Amino acid sequence: MRIVVVDSGIALNHPHVGAVTVGHAFVGEDATDVVDRLGHGTAVAAAIREKVPAAELVAVRVLDRELSTTARLLSAAIEWAAEHGARLVNLSLGTVNPAHIPLFEAALVKAASQGTVVVSACGEEEQRWYPGSLPGVIGVVADPECPRFGVAVATGPLGRALVASPFPRPIPGVVTERNLSGVSFAVANATGLLARVLMSEPQLRSAADVLSWVAARTGSN
Repeated sequence: MRIVVVDSGIALNHPHVGAVTVGHAFVGEDATDVVDRLGHGTAVAAAIREKVPAAELVAVRVLDRELSTTARLLSAAIEWAAEHGARLVNLSLGTVNPAHIPLFEAALVKAASQGTVVVSACGEEEQRWYPGSLPGVIGVVADPECPRFGVAVATGPLGRALVASPFPRPIPGVVTERNLSGVSFAVANATGLLARVLMSEPQLRSAADVLSWVAARTGSN
């Protein structure tokens, strides 16, 4: 199970993450420099690893020293992941600008042709994020009432999406309210749980297939 984490990189051999495959850095001068300088990607990877310890996590860096990147880099990262055998792409990032939809759609076509499933933030409240709210993506919305090891499918203002917990892996001695939280980690929790599904149900090849499978088994819509 190869999962490409498109983010700020990953701290290699972090105790909550373990072994990481060096993927590609789309920022900076060294394409092999996937070191996390923000901590965001490492926290995302830790939430995934918690759910699926045996998965191969591949670090792809599109963020440097701030939480800002471009749609061009995000779409390039999706294509790179598909070309390099990713079964899942965790994209805890997105844009609200619909002008970038054609760029993402082209990348998603390439991903689908390789059986690569993209998991990304669908949006918040009624604000759509891209590519997470596009067809062909498993869009995720955060619900603090959702268990960290559970997901459901719901249809709301943003369309059909996966519901997951916004809380990352707990840190000993830190109360939940003081830890990081947000839709980024809802995406990571969803990715980890979906990896377990795909390991047991390899015939599921598309975002629509996965959502239908989860909905049928959770009694959600």
